Amino acid sequence: MSATSHQKRRRALAAVAGLTTVGALVAAMPAGAHERGNGHGHGHGHGGYGHSRTVDVQLLSFNDLHGNLQPPAGSSGRVTHTDEDGTTRTIDAGGAEYLATHLRTARKGHPYSITAAAGDMVGASPLLSGLFHDEPTIEALNKLELDVTSVGNHEFDEGAKELARMQYGGCHPTEGCFEKTAKGKPKRFRGADFPYLAANVTKEKTGRPILDPYFIWEKNGVKIGFIGVTLEGTPGIVNANGIKGLAFRDEVETINKYTKVLERKGVKSIVALLHEGGMPASGSYNYNCDSPGPGDGISGPIVDIAKHVSPQVDALVTGHTHQAYVCSIPDPSGKPRMVTSAASFGRLYTDTTLTYDRRTKDIVRTSVASANRVVTRDVPKAQDMTRLIDRWNTLAAPVANRPVGYISADIDNPADAAEKPLGDLIADAQLEGMAPADKGGAQLALMNPGGVRAPLVHKASGSEGDGVVTYGEAFTVQPFTNMMTAVDLTGAQLITALQQQVSGSNEAAPKILQVSKGFTYTLDMTKTGADRIVVSSVKLNGEAIDPAKTYRVAMNEFLAGGGDGFAVLKESKNKLVGASDLEALNAYLAAHSSASAPLAPPVADRITVVK
Repeated sequence: MSATSHQKRRRALAAVAGLTTVGALVAAMPAGAHERGNGHGHGHGHGGYGHSRTVDVQLLSFNDLHGNLQPPAGSSGRVTHTDEDGTTRTIDAGGAEYLATHLRTARKGHPYSITAAAGDMVGASPLLSGLFHDEPTIEALNKLELDVTSVGNHEFDEGAKELARMQYGGCHPTEGCFEKTAKGKPKRFRGADFPYLAANVTKEKTGRPILDPYFIWEKNGVKIGFIGVTLEGTPGIVNANGIKGLAFRDEVETINKYTKVLERKGVKSIVALLHEGGMPASGSYNYNCDSPGPGDGISGPIVDIAKHVSPQVDALVTGHTHQAYVCSIPDPSGKPRMVTSAASFGRLYTDTTLTYDRRTKDIVRTSVASANRVVTRDVPKAQDMTRLIDRWNTLAAPVANRPVGYISADIDNPADAAEKPLGDLIADAQLEGMAPADKGGAQLALMNPGGVRAPLVHKASGSEGDGVVTYGEAFTVQPFTNMMTAVDLTGAQLITALQQQVSGSNEAAPKILQVSKGFTYTLDMTKTGADRIVVSSVKLNGEAIDPAKTYRVAMNEFLAGGGDGFAVLKESKNKLVGASDLEALNAYLAAHSSASAPLAPPVADRITVVK
């Protein structure tokens, strides 16, 4: 399929990128970004103008892939289905080989088809992609014929310069090119064929977006505009050094601003790709989000955002919370509008029908229909994806397949549990690594739950054998390579940190820190805000925490910098930096497990939850 005009212009920029540095690209971006964004999507299939007034446009969307090219393991690779009788069952789902087959099958018979995403395509990726700075995932998305995506917070994990490289291509600035051509020369990474949209991420000095703010898909006179934004709170959940000099603007104000820009260009059909989301009342992907019962529906940031985004926006494709939902949320004029999310890791995609009126050039809102579809593994694998995965696996194998430990059963990371067995294991590993006097003298450890990316699964993922934990599997659990720290906190600050789990920016969606052995407390969810922490129950090795006493606490640098809304942790003192979180986990597994004595899952009895 021939490249679109947008892609051809981007390829010219990529050629320039080969002659300059990615840093220079960032400094120069984006000159006339909205003009570059005015390209044409490829439009799958064939179709003429026809004679009908309306045209059904298929919108296939997904979010939060996080570089999961291979089927995710354990609970990360399953979705929950609720049957008509109310019983639930799980379905194995995900994997780029299957996602490609499902999307290609879904496009058949749809001459007007667009594939879009809502951010976090890369970042926090399994080793197969993460080891190569996510080049394999961008290559896979090119093969999937993704038309457009918004940026997510994880696109900034390695900083804005690396995001620019994902878009425009070029080899890694320190590790170089990972592959060679047939002639033995370095093979240059080509970058994304699709535009990354970052309407609300601007350079502080100029106020201009760092990447295209919008994209116009066009076929046979049918035009649909896409505006892409990430969550305004991104600076609080990524490394500050990588986004220095950037501003993250209000999502609603930005979408409404570019809605007017698109309207002035004659584009009246508009979809917002927004990397922010909500929490549906059910964890089932087929939950009827519009059920009228008490406690039904959806909560979280997306509700307020959707109620204030311009009525001219016809649908919102969202992400970030890794939840599955298809909901109607009223726009500012009171009319229902579709808001969707396809969970995470490529386990689902959303199939939406947008009925386009050629006369008004707008979407007939009352005709919009949407449903989440499971990326089942009972379909043929897409052979081009298999070849891609095999090629990168060959490069990764010497590192990925090295055994680092042994487990006797799955050590899970359940999304709906306050305390997670794997979270306990990681906190224990971090405490052990930072406890020696010359390593920091830590007395307890705190681990942010969002940093635990996958379970440890007992069943072998390859030829290593059941119960063997490979380096690749450990990397998938801890892919950020955060450095460990040991810091001083007073007892009062420690209790405040616990309260910040369930108050302030974390009140609506609590972020429960995982704690090391010997640190215990009660979390009373029948109360609200900071009162959910029963202060008198907070103990270390059975002794009540003294507000005036100083404690040495191990945590990663992300938490120590106040990440995830834990502002009080920035007040810590006497920081000592240790090894990385991954090194701490691997060292713990090596010290506490063997083939004959595998490590058992922790009991997860440190946090008492009252519901």
